[in-house]
Amino acid sequence: MACTSNQSPGGLSRRSFLKGAAAVGAAFAVPMIVPASVFGADAPSNRITLGFIGTGRQATYANIPGFLHQPDAQAVAVCDVDSWRMERARKQVEDFYATQSPSGSYKGCATFRDWRGLIARKDIDAVMISSPDHWHVIIALAALKAGKDVSCEKPLTRNIAEGRLMADTVKKQQRVFCTDSEFRSDRWCHHAAQVVRNGKLGKLQRIITGMPKDSTLPAQAEMPVPPELDYEMWLGPAPRAPYTEKRVHPRHDDQGRPGWLCIHDYADGMIANWGAHLNDIAMWANNTEHTGPIEVDAKGTFPPAGNLWDILQEFEANFLFANGVRLTCKSDKPYIRFEGTEGWMQIDYPSHVEVQPEALLTWQPGPGDIKLPSMTSEKRDFLDALKSRRQPQYDAEGGHRNATLSHLALASIALGRKLKWDPATEKVTGDAEANKLLQPKPLRAPWTI
Repeated sequence: MACTSNQSPGGLSRRSFLKGAAAVGAAFAVPMIVPASVFGADAPSNRITLGFIGTGRQATYANIPGFLHQPDAQAVAVCDVDSWRMERARKQVEDFYATQSPSGSYKGCATFRDWRGLIARKDIDAVMISSPDHWHVIIALAALKAGKDVSCEKPLTRNIAEGRLMADTVKKQQRVFCTDSEFRSDRWCHHAAQVVRNGKLGKLQRIITGMPKDSTLPAQAEMPVPPELDYEMWLGPAPRAPYTEKRVHPRHDDQGRPGWLCIHDYADGMIANWGAHLNDIAMWANNTEHTGPIEVDAKGTFPPAGNLWDILQEFEANFLFANGVRLTCKSDKPYIRFEGTEGWMQIDYPSHVEVQPEALLTWQPGPGDIKLPSMTSEKRDFLDALKSRRQPQYDAEGGHRNATLSHLALASIALGRKLKWDPATEKVTGDAEANKLLQPKPLRAPWTI
């Protein structure tokens, strides 16, 4: 019989842990803002200074609070092309630090409408990029070359070539780069990866990942650009297009889901978005997070031509890896399932777990077993990596290889055929048309990478 549980291994739920972490972070006072690089490791004040680029839903709900509650991090600047959102983020930062100040007030968070001004500041150690996807690589490359360490929202890239460039630039510039996803710090995802890596399901044969379906929307009438929005800068490298609110994000609302997530000019849909979470756990457990598949065969449907929200709808992508493991990624409820010769394990998001044999629910690695690094959060892992100058658990190479899955699947769907992939050369074998399709589209001037 399968065993079902909503508790994390060891009896501590993820929700309970995050509440405790927030309480610990709130207990620390805020020292003077000084770049961490000027201090020695044993200095009494050694805070890592951070700038936030993009202050929409993901930033204000998860990324800004995630760093505010870390005692060795200091938010010093926020940037957004929407001044209403930017001011909300500035207030979020300053209100938090005000509660830690004896005077009950705090001023010290700079604002920027243009991200280039933020990364030019010498007193900023690292940046958190929470922009729309089509901006990720341009901003990240500029930050890396400016000597900043980077944490970037997923999915990292819009094409394979820019992913390779970004991973190589991280190495060349000797910077720390984190693909920002909380799933490797999820207790059950970590537990499942250890179970699989240690062969407790027998020989791994198949992984299935399910992702929710994106919405679609017909064409919308052009609207006046709101005065608080620099729409030309928002578009940036993407093709010129008339403004309508459903193309960008809800006005005067930093928690509503933005429309750009469902438009191919700016994003690749759920196969890339949720795939950056669940397919990463699949690749991690399969020990292939720094390589890729050797074959992909995908099918999918798109909305009617002319729809504003034109992203991939129903889909199923089948990947084969060199070790014989097959990964099926499909539109469904969010879940991940591992099937081996001696058992299986399934996690239905966020924390419903079924496993066979049931003893694996509480199994822990012992001497001689593989123990995967455990982290309390991706924000904590990034900060620890900055101090030790190692790469975070979900690094640039991992983020690039993960995004490659969605790019390959979309190419297979577009061509209507199976593709043979060489993860070493990052080329489709014997298929010039496919390789041409995978080439990056020209960016709108003056933006280049």
